Amino acid sequence: MPLDRPSDTDEIDRGLAGTFVELADALFSVPRDQGVLGVVERVCEAANAVVPGADLVSVVLRGPDGGLDTVSANHPDAQAADALQAELGEGPSHTALLSDGVGACLYRTADPESPWPTFGKRCAEELGLHAVLSTGMFPGGDPPRFGALNFWSRSPAGLDAADRDHALVLAAHAATAIAAVQSRTAAELRETQLLEALESRDVIGQAKGVLMERRGLSSDEAFDVLRRTSQDLNVKLREVALTLVTRRGEL
Repeated sequence: MPLDRPSDTDEIDRGLAGTFVELADALFSVPRDQGVLGVVERVCEAANAVVPGADLVSVVLRGPDGGLDTVSANHPDAQAADALQAELGEGPSHTALLSDGVGACLYRTADPESPWPTFGKRCAEELGLHAVLSTGMFPGGDPPRFGALNFWSRSPAGLDAADRDHALVLAAHAATAIAAVQSRTAAELRETQLLEALESRDVIGQAKGVLMERRGLSSDEAFDVLRRTSQDLNVKLREVALTLVTRRGEL
């Protein structure tokens, strides 16, 4: 029995699947020194292939203080739109970060029934951005989410045909990669701090040994000398100990 000939839709789906596979490879091959910024820049590069109707795209992350920071945008107008959201305290990023459930929200900015009329009016009049499709990252996580992915169009109907599921998948890819980078960075920081703690312990132990040998002090007495010297000189205890160990012949 002959196989059915692939439809145009099948070809498009396969092409999009390939795009997401390539994106996943690209996201997880971002050089370590580029961190989160390198990930979100790759997301912006992929946005046009995933949501062809988008003229601009921006990635916004929620900072420790709850404020929103644009970490990547492929056009100054997208960054200006995000800055306007921060100024007014309203806009698609706020909605995406705080909304329940999974979904990408599509709005025409100048629509009188927009949930943020002040932002929408100024966004359309000052920046020429008339439609926005926004989704939170992680899309299915409990609010407030840690970021939002915004697609902007200069045409009121520019995003009407956009596939919201594709936007959600892209947001999920971005969120997963960002979370992985943040976890890796945190783990590296913990490892660095542990190594520094171990090194500090070793050098303090060596300095105590020098004082015990030269002054006939007990372990506790030697440590007390190091502690008081650190306080008197306003220098970290580890630095006092390191100086004593490395310059023991001169002291």
